[in-house]
Amino acid sequence: MLTIRTYRPADSEATAEIFLRSIREVASKDYDPAQVDAWAKVEDPGAWARRRASRPTWIVEHDAVSIGFSDLEPDGHLDMMFVHPEYQGIGVASLLLATVEAAARDQGLVRLFTEASLTARPFFERKGFVVLAAQSVEKRGQLLQNFRMEKSLR
Repeated sequence: MLTIRTYRPADSEATAEIFLRSIREVASKDYDPAQVDAWAKVEDPGAWARRRASRPTWIVEHDAVSIGFSDLEPDGHLDMMFVHPEYQGIGVASLLLATVEAAARDQGLVRLFTEASLTARPFFERKGFVVLAAQSVEKRGQLLQNFRMEKSLR
């Protein structure tokens, strides 16, 4: 059974682990090893924790184990959504996105936008997001392709 709750400071380490494992074990099918190595880093755990706590962030749990997280910035930007590799395909991302969308609507936002990885693009398209542009972003000397995407909440 999946449950969702708001982020707590004690969740910092679990969210970092989900982030790193998701990139290394899931996104690695779409990015080469050098790109994965450049992307999958949390160099400053304190900065990571402050960033998670600086905006609404939600945690999905399965049997009291954190297995996914997402966030929402005040302008409608969904910055991060990651699901633990062992819990892919069971509705974690759908639950996170539904929660983010509900929060955005409650705040009166009219759109959500994100930068979706090659791996995440199909999920976001299935959920009504459209690609605005393909782009290359630099991470520690590596170029990674992603997609600026948005969804109208009207």
